[in-house]
Amino acid sequence: MDNKKMLGKRIKELRKRNNLSQEKLAELAEIEPTSLSNIENGRNYPSFITLEKIIKILKTNFVEVFKFTKHNEPANLLVEIEKILKANPEKIQDFYKIAKALVE
Repeated sequence: MDNKKMLGKRIKELRKRNNLSQEKLAELAEIEPTSLSNIENGRNYPSFITLEKIIKILKTNFVEVFKFTKHNEPANLLVEIEKILKANPEKIQDFYKIAKALVE
């Protein structure tokens, strides 16, 4: 995967972590929703000014935005699982069933 796609994927991940829609993030960053979609899909790089705005809105920093690889240590995975479940409470029962099936 090229850097443009990895950056877009990371911005999308951080946006979802902040429970923001593409439309809302685009509005806050003062760009068109199609522009944000193109960034997240790896079609376009954001301008530096737009990237600064996105970073500020997502309450993160440049290092986090460009951190493309995740550390799969158990503690980090548990934190990520918790974030996913908090953002998607309707999926908790499904997650439980899958987790239980994996260990039985």
